[in-house]
Amino acid sequence: MDTLIYTFKMDNRSGYSKVSSRIGISVSANVFDATTNMLQDIKEKLTKNISCVLIDEAQFLKKQQVKDLCQVVDELNIPVLTYGLRTDFLGEPFEGSLYLLLWSDELIEVKTICHCGRKAMMNAKITPDKRIVRAGEQIDIGGNEKYVSLCRRHYWEGNIGD
Repeated sequence: MDTLIYTFKMDNRSGYSKVSSRIGISVSANVFDATTNMLQDIKEKLTKNISCVLIDEAQFLKKQQVKDLCQVVDELNIPVLTYGLRTDFLGEPFEGSLYLLLWSDELIEVKTICHCGRKAMMNAKITPDKRIVRAGEQIDIGGNEKYVSLCRRHYWEGNIGD
């Protein structure tokens, strides 16, 4: 299937306008930022062969952009799949995640496990010396070197394991 892929403009960990998996598979992508009109941009890039739209780093979408994606589904009859975090490193919702949770037709959670074996609910931001960061800007792009998934208990205790 031909998929129209988007990722957040600021996330250049794998190179500009690329989406990469943790096992090393990557693909070119369109980029979005807070000013992107998603409905208009998708309509401009639409071909008869596009089967779906995939949005990576969907937590960075704005409310209007989520509305735009709903219109892509409802009016253009094109499925939209999104992948992103539910909350930031302080346990607060991202704007995009909040409206995706409210307006999505279907939610599928990809479960992550804490070092203790329980479900990881929190995304802890860590310092280089492995302490949990408890304040700062919501958007700070990073991967495993900067963030660790924890259960609530270990998040609040500040226990990131080994």
